[in-house]
Amino acid sequence: MSGPALAEAPAPVVPRPAPRRPRAATARRWRRLVSPLALVLAWEVAARAGLLPAEKLPAPSTVLATGWRLAADGTLGVHLRDSLTRAALGLLVGGGLALVLGAAAGLLRLGDDLVDPPVQAARMLPHLGLVPLLIIWVGIGESLKVTLVALGAFFPIYFNLYAGIRDIDERLVEAARTCGLGPAARLRHVVLPGALPALFLGLRLAIGAAWLSLVVGEQVNAQTGVGFLMMEAREFSQTDVVVLGLLVYALLGLASDLLIRFAERRTLTWRRGLRAT
Repeated sequence: MSGPALAEAPAPVVPRPAPRRPRAATARRWRRLVSPLALVLAWEVAARAGLLPAEKLPAPSTVLATGWRLAADGTLGVHLRDSLTRAALGLLVGGGLALVLGAAAGLLRLGDDLVDPPVQAARMLPHLGLVPLLIIWVGIGESLKVTLVALGAFFPIYFNLYAGIRDIDERLVEAARTCGLGPAARLRHVVLPGALPALFLGLRLAIGAAWLSLVVGEQVNAQTGVGFLMMEAREFSQTDVVVLGLLVYALLGLASDLLIRFAERRTLTWRRGLRAT
């Protein structure tokens, strides 16, 4: 049969996955709060019932009352400001150096030969164990705190950026070269998008290491900072202030991680990863 007598079979319709509903996403966010709130409630009940001695672990309500008092008289704000300043400076120094060296080692063969071996060797040294040597080198002032934060932030960013660059499929780079893209264009359109997921992971790990380093640094001859506040409270057996300091560090780390994750979602809109079911 010819022409009009033959009807073309319709193309199969491939069902598209239903978009995530805002209501379901909101419910999931609230569901993530269930276990933390349950733990805090159990802690409060145990403390009020006398199962947890107040001198060992005060109730959450007591810790919050202490935090409100210190925030009202301005004490907490002063210490928090200085801790944030040290963390920001350390992240800027350590992260900037890690970006430069990680890119050089990942992109250039000469950089890989000259930069990566000493960095790999230094990675085996616990940077918090270098405190006695750092005291000799930079003293016990602000430089020690910033240096510790910078060391804590350097290695996660460096190694994740290095791995992110090296894990890029070389065929994509060759395809970009074949399409006429120059070195700068290949770096922008192929290397940078391919390394960004690993870089964001490195940033998240670096922020956690930075706060951990700051806790140690602020306990060495500090006059301000959340770590100093905790050390001073320990001398006077003020357990509620010590727990408050730990809570502040935890909230700062959580807020920093959420900020990085938000930036990651906005930047990597093209990526479609596996979603939990």
